[in-house]
Amino acid sequence: MNRKDGYLVATHIGEKTVRKYGIDKLPVDPIALAKRLGIEVQPKPASAEGVSGMLLRVGDQFGITYATHIQNIGFQHFSVAHELGHYFLPGHIEAVLGSTDVHQSHAGFASGNRYEMEADHFAAGLLMPTFLFAKAMQSAGNGLTSIDSLADLCQTSRTATSMRYAQITQDPVAIVLSIGDRVDYCFMSDTLREVDSLEWIRKGSPLPKNSATFEFNQDQSRVLAGERYEDTSDIRDWFNGPHNFDMTEEVVGLGRYGKSLTVLTAVDLPDPEEFEEENEMIESWQPKFR
Repeated sequence: MNRKDGYLVATHIGEKTVRKYGIDKLPVDPIALAKRLGIEVQPKPASAEGVSGMLLRVGDQFGITYATHIQNIGFQHFSVAHELGHYFLPGHIEAVLGSTDVHQSHAGFASGNRYEMEADHFAAGLLMPTFLFAKAMQSAGNGLTSIDSLADLCQTSRTATSMRYAQITQDPVAIVLSIGDRVDYCFMSDTLREVDSLEWIRKGSPLPKNSATFEFNQDQSRVLAGERYEDTSDIRDWFNGPHNFDMTEEVVGLGRYGKSLTVLTAVDLPDPEEFEEENEMIESWQPKFR
């Protein structure tokens, strides 16, 4: 099983947990679920920064603490759900606690550690299970408007919601988290991935200098204030490739996180047959030498 498959499995275990405990509507309350399991949940003082939460073990009993220095219910719910991921996912308790009884987490898809990432994907599946989230998407609108509406409904962070949106939507969408002039990470919807010859945006890649996101990030005060900005981009600016069509580019500052979230949505995406015809035409233009 490769790492990508492991993350998908973690998401599915989160979704199965929702069904197992008879949760049939949004929002999913991870604190209430933890208490049903006999796990005590306590907030950390707002002055305690540095980690999103902790999983604690005392004998056979478990406890969870979560950060409150970021006053956002979505962030706090995701932090608790992340710790539940360590509790539920096979092998996690042995790996993250080991010989100690306290594990400090960094939730929010920011860690490169396998177990932290698996716990993040579990949390996304738990808080936004496909069988509930996909139905809610039908009346939530499109792009950033849809993500904000779903985040309010699910009581989840905008970042986690945008990632789940990209996983489930049928639209050609990419979600880019960035800081300064660099990409932090990118999620692409399956529909966009299927476009031939696009390049994956990797962590640490430079932002396109003619993009609205690059311009927006030059003024950190806009990021901290949570301002929003919208423009259009050429798909080649972001993903290279031979195809030329516009993308709606919506960018919003994430406040004290110091990062920006960009939603890229392809406009009038040609169907696969048109791509094939274009590729054949390009190939026919290539000079052939003996």
